[in-house]
Amino acid sequence: MTKHEWGERATEAFFGRRHGKTLSPAQIERMKARLPTLKIDLETPAPTDLRSLFGADVDDVRLEIGFGGGEHFHHEAARFAAVGFIGVEPFVNGMAKFIGSFDKVPLANVRLHDDDATELLDWLPDASLAGIDLFYPDPWTKRRHWKRRFVSPVNLDRFARVLKPGARFRFASDIDHYVNWTLLHCRAHDAFDWQAKGPDDWRRPYEGWPGTRYEAKAMREGRVPAYLTFIRR
Repeated sequence: MTKHEWGERATEAFFGRRHGKTLSPAQIERMKARLPTLKIDLETPAPTDLRSLFGADVDDVRLEIGFGGGEHFHHEAARFAAVGFIGVEPFVNGMAKFIGSFDKVPLANVRLHDDDATELLDWLPDASLAGIDLFYPDPWTKRRHWKRRFVSPVNLDRFARVLKPGARFRFASDIDHYVNWTLLHCRAHDAFDWQAKGPDDWRRPYEGWPGTRYEAKAMREGRVPAYLTFIRR
């Protein structure tokens, strides 16, 4: 299997490269076996009730955008068997890492999308999600690249459309400028309220937070993460 069989970089580039190190033969075989059965087909109309996407009986559906190696995504899906989880990760090596974990501990409440999250968001029905997680997205630190940050007015409009009233949008980052950027954009959007009463509310990790490899790297390099939670009005 060549790298091109998982697609090339999307034209609306909220993410960077699609490929890292060459996958091992075992990783390739796992991807061949698992990804087609887990991947959501956006060529078909979205079901009116997203819960029908899953092999398990679920009460709600949540979305994680850019799950990296899938540490948090797999952990949450295992913790909440009665919730359906859709995970987005366009980076092939990250998807392969998650598939490796899934192969060891399969879960019936998981579906995947391996390309641009905006495609999936535009496919989803209105008010169909109980939560969206966006953890450690690419900060696009150079000013000329800020337009490629995932948090933007147009994407917050997308979030507002697919989130149920009272649903949560959670954002974590170790880049101060992107944290401030997200606060400003969410507070300027009339669909979201920031849930914070004091510093501990953004300094303390989320309940049950397992950490991620990206977070561990950031902390080793002296960067302090922030954990923001916004509620869909």
